[in-house]
Amino acid sequence: MTEPQQKYVRQMRSPFTFRWFLLSKLPTVLFWGVLIKQLDSGSCQVTLPYSWRTKNPFRSIYFAALSGAAELATGALCMFYLQGTEKYSMLITGFEAAFLKKADQTITFTCIEGDSVGKLIDSLNQPGQTGSIQLNVSARNEDTEEVANFKVSWSFKRKT
Repeated sequence: MTEPQQKYVRQMRSPFTFRWFLLSKLPTVLFWGVLIKQLDSGSCQVTLPYSWRTKNPFRSIYFAALSGAAELATGALCMFYLQGTEKYSMLITGFEAAFLKKADQTITFTCIEGDSVGKLIDSLNQPGQTGSIQLNVSARNEDTEEVANFKVSWSFKRKT
């Protein structure tokens, strides 16, 4: 892990810095109470609480909150690999979700495809070069039952 990546992990794990980041970039995620539980070169885990802020009228977590937490689990992992590199733009180009079970507990989202992200970023060595990747996220409740899974597609472009 490079020094910029270590600094990024510290910032994302610091309650104050992480909340400031969310307030400026993703205020809805801040309102939902999403936290990064774990972040390293291989994976990212994000938690979404079951609370009045995330609950829908059917007493489960609203699908938008579930989707936002899944996006953060992949986006934080992608941003990890962009730390200390040349400038890149990144954009979601696809999103698939399968909701398998009622989400009525705190949910943990796990993406374990960090190595694939690192290889993609390393392969973009010329300005203007682009690449894309589809990352899988598993969402599990406190009983470790899978309640949803997501496929988030990211596109990267190395800037000049």
